[in-house]
Amino acid sequence: METNKLEDRLINFSVLVIAIYDNLKTSYDANYYGNQLIRSSGSPALNYGEARSAESHKDFVHKMGVCLKELRESFNCLKIISRANLYLENQEDLDNALDENNQLI
Repeated sequence: METNKLEDRLINFSVLVIAIYDNLKTSYDANYYGNQLIRSSGSPALNYGEARSAESHKDFVHKMGVCLKELRESFNCLKIISRANLYLENQEDLDNALDENNQLI
């Protein structure tokens, strides 16, 4: 079985965000940004998998562009969650997610 380091990092990032989501405050704003974050952080791993089987170079570039857009959206959601103090656990967890997200971008 072929391993792909980027794919693993994207999947691990999605899993990290799920753990963050599970520790958000129970409020409308936390729910709104948490739901958005779940969607945007999971998308890059899924789209990267599709990009690896792209039908053309143009298709590959398009799918990788979607990955980048979703990672940037995730980064902004994480910053909003952090600045609005919507996370119940250690701020270091959010900082680690922001760092990994930024590296993936």
